[in-house]
Parts: sequence; C-alpha cells; structure tokens
Amino acid sequence: MIDTVKTALQRQEGTLWQDALGAVSLVIILVGLLHLPAVF
Repeated sequence: MIDTVKTALQRQEGTLWQDALGAVSLVIILVGLLHLPAVF
C-alpha cells in the first residue's frame, strides 16, 4: 500500500501544486459565500 501511495505521488508531482491551489481557492470561495449574508 505504501508503494502505491509513493507511485501515485511521483506521478502527480507536476499537478500537486495545482490541486492544492484549487483546494485553497474553493475554501476561499466557501468562506466568502458564508460571509455574504452579513453584507446584505
């Protein structure tokens, strides 16, 4: 199982930062939408 995880991480090394950036942007959007009712 550890070998499988290592292999997956090696194959995904180029797009790992893109996935992390996407996750951070989704969290920012979620927090923004949750604060939206307080604005109006």
